Amino acid sequence: MVVDVQKHSVHTLVFRSLKRTHDMFVSDHAKPVSLDEESHKVKVAVKLRTEYGPVLHMPVLKEGRVKGALSTDPYDTSGYPPADGGPEYLITGTHPYPSAPGVALTADTQVQKMPSEAGVHSMALALPPSQARQDAARTAASVGEIHRHAGGAERSQPPQHTLAIMEGGMKTSALVPRKAPTMPKPQWHPPWKLYRVISGHLGWVRSIAVEPGNQWFVTGSADRTIKIWDLASGKLKLSLTGHISTVRGVVVSSRSPYLFSCGEDKQVKCWDLEYNKVIRHYHGHLSAVYDLDLHPTIDVLVTCSRDATARVGTHACAHMFSTSFVAFRCWAAGSHDTTVRLWDLIAGKTRATLTNHKKSVRAVALHPRQYTFATGSPDNIKQWKFPDGNFIQNLSGHNAIINTLAVNSDGVLVSGADNGTVHLWDWRTGYNFQRIHAAVQPGSLDSESGIFACVFDHSESRLITAEADKTIKVYKEDDTATEETHPVNWKPDIIKRKRF
Repeated sequence: MVVDVQKHSVHTLVFRSLKRTHDMFVSDHAKPVSLDEESHKVKVAVKLRTEYGPVLHMPVLKEGRVKGALSTDPYDTSGYPPADGGPEYLITGTHPYPSAPGVALTADTQVQKMPSEAGVHSMALALPPSQARQDAARTAASVGEIHRHAGGAERSQPPQHTLAIMEGGMKTSALVPRKAPTMPKPQWHPPWKLYRVISGHLGWVRSIAVEPGNQWFVTGSADRTIKIWDLASGKLKLSLTGHISTVRGVVVSSRSPYLFSCGEDKQVKCWDLEYNKVIRHYHGHLSAVYDLDLHPTIDVLVTCSRDATARVGTHACAHMFSTSFVAFRCWAAGSHDTTVRLWDLIAGKTRATLTNHKKSVRAVALHPRQYTFATGSPDNIKQWKFPDGNFIQNLSGHNAIINTLAVNSDGVLVSGADNGTVHLWDWRTGYNFQRIHAAVQPGSLDSESGIFACVFDHSESRLITAEADKTIKVYKEDDTATEETHPVNWKPDIIKRKRF
């Protein structure tokens, strides 16, 4: 009896609760709707259709996967209904992500369910190459051409891997292992030997130049004189005086009988060799003038000074470039600020600034046949390619302050240093095939065994050096040497790559 009473009371409570809910619902709907509520509903409906209209037709994703499981497939369609059943929903474009702006859809890719391989490939071919991709392609082609030209093709690829590039310019992330590059076998060069020592100057010999006819050469010295010597016999032909300080640079014109000289007295002089006297002075430098050079085909003179400027002119200084001093050879300037600058003479401004050296650059040398040049610094010797100064390779091993560089058409590079050592290198491979340290002349200190300048004569059979022991030394190739008597001490070692 007690149980029946309890059941009855429970049913009564449930019925009363349902009736109360029904009455509240009816009373709410019976109230009149205000205009503000109607306008609000209309605004919400318009906003929903405007912002979400393009996706309202899309199916509702069903959570059929296990929580925490992530799919690695970017085109995973497990949440959508199967293609053969239910309504068919179409996706425009070549892939589920927005296509590139300004690229029209093709007939194959205009409307499809999911991207096909053909659609993706056609879209990749239609995309214009990015600037980064174009720059990378140009750099790779440029580096490859440089190393082929300089003989170091093996160095143009990384030692372990390379990045594969698909047709159409699309890069892939596949790394293909490559064989580590090795140094190519250097060309054999006969050793050079000292065969003449010329004395006559009373101070350090600072500069040398050979005249175009290869009959004589000229030297400038710290004794403030310029001397002209017979190249065949080594005898003194003429002495010129006029500078009041060290003569730091001399050059002979190939277009006229003129000799140009510069010195620490801030003066640049033009000598007429028919009358053996100065016919013109060039003014403008505010400090010592350390070097000068002539354009090979036109009447243009270039000087560089300690006042951090290089001046270019014919009868008067036409341009002034801002640079540091030391060496200036055929529009490539090395500097004590550790940079090398390439100049555009027409525009009168720097074309490129090379900052790879870590110490002052005292020497620059141009290859007579190739479009390349070398710069010398206490850290190492570096080879570059004109016109933009693309780096080729390092020549390490001459651990001294390099004052001068010279190179001939056979590919022999000579570097002279402050400690009196002369190193000879194979230009193509950078192999150091000979080292020379000639004794100083009697009466000189061992500390005076420095090399200030060196140059090949025009036959390239003689090498002339200007030294701190007040002498001029002449070297020539050893005619008795052969590859058997002087073999190349070379091993195909793996190239050790260093940051330049």
